[in-house]
Amino acid sequence: MAKIAIVGVGAIGGVVAALLQSAGRHEIVLCTRRPLAELVVATPEGDARVEATFVSNEADAPSVDWVIVTTKAYDVASAAKWLERLRASGAPVAVLQNGVEHRERFAPYVPLESILPVIVDCPAERRAPERVVQRGGMSLKAPASDLGAAFSALFDGMAADAAVVPDFLTVAWRKLCHNAAGVLSALLMQPSGVMRDEAIGEVSLQIVKECVAVGRAEGAKLDDTVPEDVLNVYRASPADSINSLYADRLAARPMEIDARNGVIVRMGRKHGIPTPTNSMAIALLESMVRNPQ
Repeated sequence: MAKIAIVGVGAIGGVVAALLQSAGRHEIVLCTRRPLAELVVATPEGDARVEATFVSNEADAPSVDWVIVTTKAYDVASAAKWLERLRASGAPVAVLQNGVEHRERFAPYVPLESILPVIVDCPAERRAPERVVQRGGMSLKAPASDLGAAFSALFDGMAADAAVVPDFLTVAWRKLCHNAAGVLSALLMQPSGVMRDEAIGEVSLQIVKECVAVGRAEGAKLDDTVPEDVLNVYRASPADSINSLYADRLAARPMEIDARNGVIVRMGRKHGIPTPTNSMAIALLESMVRNPQ
């Protein structure tokens, strides 16, 4: 049994909480900015009401065995406020966020050896503060290490694909390829069905090709088929699927533009690789946010 704190109970945090509860052997602490009366997750198997300790003040946070951070990438400073008390006994921090800079974001707050980056794949949406809808399975991939194995073991016997991978860098960049294309939904204010348009599909291919080129320069092993693979996944998903970037824009929240597309431009510049499509997408989206109509 482990005492596990989840910081940031949005769509992914809610699904993780429901999964951990399903084992019946963990004590769960949910750390939220605002008090929650309950948390219900509509899983593929049915509704799961999460039994947990709800904490909305950092000063009330208990010491735990594991901290799982599922906040957005832009919200690291707020998440870090919880860590001193939660990590009183030196608990490791699993960072379940988008992008490829998990360790870099938390390095100012946590010793590097205690930070575990985790790549998440799970179609889920937060419909209300107390309700999350999980549309499909949960995949959690961590680097092959003792810490990664200990994290994966937390999910033993659960309806989740939690595993360690020998080439985490490639897994992270492949996920970034998928996330990068999602900027088009946020730009066009349309769900995933927009990718079925031929012209939009061509633009998504260019976005992903730039990501592949930069990822390869960083050491990731990405096949030439990745852009088409990403587009096919979008086109096969429900037409009304909403990615988190689009959801944040709909709700007038900050967006993970830098973690999803900005990092491609920044690292492309470092390697001398042009990234005009990603640069244009960022410029357009940032301008739209600054000058809403």
